[in-house]
Amino acid sequence: MKARFLKTFAWALVILVPDLITKALVQRTFTLWESREIIPGFFNLTLVHNMGAAFGFLNSSEIDWQTPFFVVATLFAMGFILWLVKEEQGQSSLGLMGLGLILGGALGNLVDRLSHRYVIDFLDFHIAGWHWPAFNVADCGITIGAALVILTYWTRQSDAPDPD
Repeated sequence: MKARFLKTFAWALVILVPDLITKALVQRTFTLWESREIIPGFFNLTLVHNMGAAFGFLNSSEIDWQTPFFVVATLFAMGFILWLVKEEQGQSSLGLMGLGLILGGALGNLVDRLSHRYVIDFLDFHIAGWHWPAFNVADCGITIGAALVILTYWTRQSDAPDPD
């Protein structure tokens, strides 16, 4: 069990450390809504403060309960991840990687919510005038981690013997 936790926390750090560093750099060198073109017509760095969740859901300064709500939801999700690591005896390395990446991303965004009451987003992809909502390294970890967990579960289910 100890090895599972160590692997999970190692993968969490792979996301958490670069997330905190990049957010601090962007926060220090950009003003709010400032944008710098990196790849013309495709990618900018743009400082955005997101008080909501993914894709700006509940991102409004007029809502005063979203920060406590998202802090509690994040703590619950982190507890669930740790429970999965503890309970899943047959958890694959890929599954532990996924859980660790989700945990690291959750921690990165939690640090923002506790210290600023918003999440720092800055990765801005766009094409033909259509912008994907800005996101950060923590969000990448959560997304990739979720895909790995789903893949692990799906492959485990396809390997299971047919009950018929």
